[in-house]
Amino acid sequence: MLKKMLSLTLAMACASLAVADEADIRKAMEAKLGTKVESVTKSGYLGLYEVFADGNIVYTDEKATAIIVGPLIDGKTMKNVTEERMRKLTAIRFNELPLDRAIKQVRGDGKRVLATFEDPNCGYCKRLAKEMLKLDNVTIYTFLLPILSEDSVRKSRQIWCTADRAKTWNDWMLDGKAPAGREDCDTSAITKNQEFGRKLNISGTPTLFFGDGERIPGAVPLARIEQKLNQVK
Repeated sequence: MLKKMLSLTLAMACASLAVADEADIRKAMEAKLGTKVESVTKSGYLGLYEVFADGNIVYTDEKATAIIVGPLIDGKTMKNVTEERMRKLTAIRFNELPLDRAIKQVRGDGKRVLATFEDPNCGYCKRLAKEMLKLDNVTIYTFLLPILSEDSVRKSRQIWCTADRAKTWNDWMLDGKAPAGREDCDTSAITKNQEFGRKLNISGTPTLFFGDGERIPGAVPLARIEQKLNQVK
């Protein structure tokens, strides 16, 4: 009985110490980084703690005497641990996306789903558009997210104000055919997308979200998109 009580007391003490350590690290890192820390977690490597703040991951020791910025690579598997953790930490609930503010394209049976946040003047987005032409049996929701320039805002409004948004978007992204000059419809969706993008800490385009909520930034190769879509399915 005494052994059980001692074991329980020791376990509780260790748990309290861990919580205290993480709370102390959070407080110290918020002071150093000047922003709110979302989470502090033991990384499992070299006694380092993973600190997630402002949409980024950094690492520090238990006393926050050093801050390490950059990817953490597992020495055995050579996997990018930071990238893997970022996908989990920045995941969303797909069904909570405001899909009414996106351009919808259905191909084939449309059973697989994908959402993208794109700027009409983004070169990587145009590359992605060409890659995604080869996708079938998918529903693509494209959120217009103009972040590069005032011209991006203007083009986004012009695309949104056309009768066939999907066609106008594809004409511009694939063939360079500029949208008509009309901007006189309700374009509040564009402003709301910008606000939503900031809320999700989307700092670059394209940014992709899959059905399980996982986020992948950048012009992702078609093979990786297919692999992820099939995994979620």
